Amino acid sequence: MDLRRLLAVAALVVAVCAATLTAAVEGFDILQILGKHDEFSQFCKLLNETHLAGDINRDRTITVLAVANGDMGHLTGGHYSLGTLRHILELHVVADYYDDKKLKQLSHAATAASTLFQRSGFAPGMAGYVNITQHRGGKVSFIVDDAADTVKPVTYVKQIESHRYDYSVLQVSGVLSSPEAEAPVAPPAPVNLTDILSKKYCKSFAGLLAADAKVFDTLNGTKDTALTVFCPVDAAVAAFMPKFKNLTAKAKTAILLYHAVPDYYSMQFLKSNKGKVTTLATTSVAKKDYTYEAESKEDTVTLDTTVVTSTIQATVRDDDPLAVYAVSKFLQPKELFKSKTADLAPAPAPEAGPKKKKKKPSSASAASAPSDESADGPSADDSSDDAADKAAAAPLSLFARWVTMTVALAIALAA
Repeated sequence: MDLRRLLAVAALVVAVCAATLTAAVEGFDILQILGKHDEFSQFCKLLNETHLAGDINRDRTITVLAVANGDMGHLTGGHYSLGTLRHILELHVVADYYDDKKLKQLSHAATAASTLFQRSGFAPGMAGYVNITQHRGGKVSFIVDDAADTVKPVTYVKQIESHRYDYSVLQVSGVLSSPEAEAPVAPPAPVNLTDILSKKYCKSFAGLLAADAKVFDTLNGTKDTALTVFCPVDAAVAAFMPKFKNLTAKAKTAILLYHAVPDYYSMQFLKSNKGKVTTLATTSVAKKDYTYEAESKEDTVTLDTTVVTSTIQATVRDDDPLAVYAVSKFLQPKELFKSKTADLAPAPAPEAGPKKKKKKPSSASAASAPSDESADGPSADDSSDDAADKAAAAPLSLFARWVTMTVALAIALAA
């Protein structure tokens, strides 16, 4: 094998390893990690209530400084609003990677690390930086740069979990203190969801939401904490109405909730990230997935439900905690309509025991009509356990295909 072919094989191997590592990191979930340890239940609860957990999961190259229940102190006393609690917790999220080994390599030196509070825009000067210092005997301490002279540093206790150079979760002995982070945060101004959705792009969709009390109440109750709505433009609603009218009441509610996400997604985030979007239908309809893939290509954000692919046409509102985007098509979930990839899927294995034959619908009617699930509700085949098994098996299957492809190409290049 000459040098050029050897380099080509090496490049393929590196690409496979990088893709595999990326797939592994995409599964990072701070609530799941801390959920394995009962002693961090209160810290975990606050990450969830302040919606900081979602920001942590979407970030990369990050270190979370977790605090055990017995060391939470004043954070659990109800003294702070959710906005202030979020700022305090942001001090515990370092925008850099530190694990046990890296902390010990500081060699009695100190370093200043930026936190999510500093990146939030609410921290003036050096208020959002944490000083990390290694002392004699190997003890490592953390203290916020603007902390009062009477504030004692918190110390490193142990490493909980890490994925080298991507994320690390460490335990510290107490809550970091900062007068800037602990300052009162004014509650957000009240938002009239009806007024926002009644603007030129979303008038027809706003009418559908207003006609379903359950949907409207759900969205209205979520808008002040974290909500993203993808509203189909009026032309898209008009084109979809013949199908919408044929849905059951339950399916209509599900498909409207399918257009709302219980999290705030800024346009900047949507353009810089790719992944599965969990909707309000996911959490409201039992044993159903109701998710879709969000992706950005050439500065255009697309939402792929596997039934249709819709693009964001305009921003109606993008102001934390609420975002509203006008999209080109009515989002149709695979739970109610035939997926574009259904014909490519392998045939299911035969079940034990006799089964009655059912009349096979024509391809035209199958593509346009709602599935039986829209009328009969959830089926056992869509259980959360099956979904979890498939999700767990996907990385392994993907890795096997990469390895097979790499070996085959390596042999071909070496020939």
